[in-house]
Amino acid sequence: MNTAQANRQIILDTETTGMNFSGGPHYLGHRIIEIGCVEVINRRLTGNHYHVYLKPDRLVDPEAIRVHGITDAFLVDKPPFSKVANEFIDFIRGAELIAHNAPFDVGFMDYEFSKLGLSLKTTDICTVTDTLAMARDLFPGKRNNLDTLCDRYGIDNSHRTLHGALLDAEILADVYLLMTGGQTKLNLAAEGGDDNNKDTGIRRLDANRSPLKVIRASAEAQADHESRLDLVQKKGGSCLWRQ
Repeated sequence: MNTAQANRQIILDTETTGMNFSGGPHYLGHRIIEIGCVEVINRRLTGNHYHVYLKPDRLVDPEAIRVHGITDAFLVDKPPFSKVANEFIDFIRGAELIAHNAPFDVGFMDYEFSKLGLSLKTTDICTVTDTLAMARDLFPGKRNNLDTLCDRYGIDNSHRTLHGALLDAEILADVYLLMTGGQTKLNLAAEGGDDNNKDTGIRRLDANRSPLKVIRASAEAQADHESRLDLVQKKGGSCLWRQ
């Protein structure tokens, strides 16, 4: 498959030394210390991923360690961002980059590029999609962090006791694909391979079966539905039924 022509998406998450990377009188200069990416092509997880820990030029904030568990001692022998910048850029180049609260991750990435004197931004390399903004459109007025979305979509994240970039990227891939209505299974078979002996899990129905019974919504139910759509639009959400 020519991935340049395929619908290639990269689900990304980062962990950092703290919350702020620049700006104002309280400049803190926080840095990226972990990058995790998983590849999706034509709405299928390929099994291809990019994962690296990075040594920053500053200490990790204690508050950040409580979130992701990554310590200064663990990072002491890891490469700086400058050593992996080219391979990371090559991995995401030309793809749709998908992240939860994307402005946070993209802001840190752009800061890392600027520290290397590179005259480019993430949006020069790839397009960016923010799943937090998507979730807020779908569920206006509700909590939309990653754990809440896992509960909402029935995704098991019980193994997520601490934040980790690769683990969170894998979870976000499931969330994104379910949010947009599609495939979450790995498809590692070679294109054109023989799948005749594989159990696809598809149950085929008899073509001569009795027709399904159609139950129409009552006038009261339709009125309730329209009222709910009015409320969603009033709160700034989008309604597929009215597009």
